[in-house]
Amino acid sequence: MSAVALVTGGNRGIGLATALRLRESGCTVIVGSRSGEAPEGLDAVRLDVSSPESITAAFDEIEERFGAVTVLIANAGITRDTLLMRMSDDDIDEVLQTNLAGSIRLARRAMKGMLRAKTGRIVFVSSVVWALGSAGQVNYAASKAGLVGAARSLAREVGSRGITVNVIAPGFVETDMTAELDDDRRAAILGGIPLGRYAQPSEIADVVDFLVTASYVTGAVIPVDGGLGMGN
Repeated sequence: MSAVALVTGGNRGIGLATALRLRESGCTVIVGSRSGEAPEGLDAVRLDVSSPESITAAFDEIEERFGAVTVLIANAGITRDTLLMRMSDDDIDEVLQTNLAGSIRLARRAMKGMLRAKTGRIVFVSSVVWALGSAGQVNYAASKAGLVGAARSLAREVGSRGITVNVIAPGFVETDMTAELDDDRRAAILGGIPLGRYAQPSEIADVVDFLVTASYVTGAVIPVDGGLGMGN
C-alpha cells in the first residue's frame, strides 16, 4: 500500500512540483489548498493552515478517503514584507500563524496516524533567510527560523517510533513570486548566488523526495540555494 502524502500549498510553485514528484515516486498524494482545488489531476482538500479547525477537518477527510497521512510536507507560507518600524501587528501575527504555528499544528495532527503506523516523514519548508536574515522580513525570517527549532525538537521526540523530521531551506526559486521582482533586484540577487541562477521548483522537489525515502536522516537542515547561504 502506498504512503499517503499531504502537501500543503501544493497547487503551485514548489508545492505543486513536490506533489507531482511524490506521485511519480508512488505516494498517494493529496494537496492542501485554501480553494480545495489542485491542478494536474491531483486529489485535494480544502485547508487553511492558519486555522486549527481547518487542519482538523482536512485530516479527518483525508483519513476517511485515503487512510492515515504518513508523509507530511508543510510547504504553505505567506509573506508580509516591510521594515519592522512599519510592520503592523497583523503582519506579524499572520505570518507567524501561517508559517510557523500552522506547520507545528499540522505535525501535531499528523502524529496520530504516524505513531500508529510506527513510521512517518515530516518535511518543513523553510528558507535560506532562516539563517542569513533579510531586511524587511523580520516576521518571515523569524517564522522560518522557528521551523528549525520545531523540527529538531520533534525529531528527538519521535525518532524512536521510526518518524523522521527534517527541514529544507530553499534559496530563490523561479516562481510567480520571484517573477514579480524588477531587473535590478534580480541582478543583485543573482550576484550573490555562486551557481548564478535561480532554482527550478523541480530541484526543490528532488530534495524533498530524497528526505521522504531516507530512513536515517532526521533533524537535518538541507540548503537548496545554489550556494547562497554556504551551508547555513
